[in-house]
Amino acid sequence: MHFNVTEHPSARWAAQQIVEAFSWDEAPRYLLRDRDGVYGTDFRPRVRKMAVKEVLIAPRSPWQNPFAERVIASIRRECRDHVIVLNERHLRKVLKTYFGYYHRWRTHLSLDMDCQESREVQHPESGRIAEFPEVNGLHQHYERTAA
Repeated sequence: MHFNVTEHPSARWAAQQIVEAFSWDEAPRYLLRDRDGVYGTDFRPRVRKMAVKEVLIAPRSPWQNPFAERVIASIRRECRDHVIVLNERHLRKVLKTYFGYYHRWRTHLSLDMDCQESREVQHPESGRIAEFPEVNGLHQHYERTAA
C-alpha cells in the first residue's frame, strides 16, 4: 500500500505517486478517478505510458467511487477526527500507524470479519487474552498469549 502527504498537490506530484504506488509491470488495468484538476498535464500522460485506462466518474458524484469514499470516511471517522495533527511529519506518522492497524487488525464486513492481512484463529488453549494498543492507544487489538 502506498500513501503520501502534501500541502500543495499538483499534477506532477500525483503523477509521481502513481509511479511509486505501482511498478511498471504491476500497474492496474483501470484507474477510477474523479475530475480533480490534480489529474492534469503531467498525470495523464504518465498513466497512459503505464497502459492504465482512466475511467472518469460523473462530475460531483462521489458515490460512483464507493471504495475510495469508504476508506476516506474510515480514515476520518476512526483516526483523523480524534487526532490533532501538529505538522506534515506528524500526519505521516499517524497515517502510517493507522494503516498498519487497518490492514493487520481491523476487521472488515466484506472479508467475513477478517482483516486484510488474514491471521489464524487463536483457540482458548493458546493462552489468556491480552490487549495491545494501536495508533498510539486510539485503537486496540487483542491476542492470546502464553501464560
